[in-house]
Amino acid sequence: MNNSNTPQPSIILVNPQMGENIGACARAMLNCGLEQMSIINPRDGWPNERATANSAGALEIMPEPAVFASTQEALKPYHYVYATTARPRDMAKPVLTPDAAAKDMHARIQSGQKIAIMFGGERAGLDNDDVALAHAIITAPLNPNFSSLNLAQGVLLIAYEWSKKLDNTAARQLAMRDSEPATHESVYGLVDRLAEELEAHKFFRSPDMKPTLIRNFKNMFSRTEMTDQEVKTLHGAISALTGKKLR
Repeated sequence: MNNSNTPQPSIILVNPQMGENIGACARAMLNCGLEQMSIINPRDGWPNERATANSAGALEIMPEPAVFASTQEALKPYHYVYATTARPRDMAKPVLTPDAAAKDMHARIQSGQKIAIMFGGERAGLDNDDVALAHAIITAPLNPNFSSLNLAQGVLLIAYEWSKKLDNTAARQLAMRDSEPATHESVYGLVDRLAEELEAHKFFRSPDMKPTLIRNFKNMFSRTEMTDQEVKTLHGAISALTGKKLR
């Protein structure tokens, strides 16, 4: 995950209204490893106690946000700027999905560019004068009949797409706490014991049924990705039902 010493996009909040929303944006940013925030004309002033309270400690960890009086002033250090908006604009600009924008950001940052992402205020978003200063637009493909996001949701959506490109977490994991995955040998040993006891209790009504049912048991237990402890538990259950301990 990023930190403030690693090149990363800056989040620029243009004309945010409520301090609580600025705090929620900071929390969303830090969740995804982003720490560089700039604020343009915060309506309720800065510093803001409500922003700090609603950031869940994020604003105390992040560098102090830079505050500017104009968008043009805030954008001076950046080589490439994205404007986030759900509304069509009468401007000739590339329009990227959050995923495509994140890929583009990573490529630009790796080439040494400084990147910024602009988010508009809660009431109306970015105005056309702000969007005109951006190189590209980011628009999320949401429900066309209801695409409105609050400010922190928008920041989280873009920040998360950025962080995903840095993340190596396996797409699927099996949380087993202190137990280990069961080997095929131990699972098949359980199936063999189960088959033996079922045979003794005349479960198989005909010899022709047995191979299919045993295969079904193997398939069932293999599909569950059993742990050693689960295999032991089932052996204990068989012992309790039959009165015979595992040899």
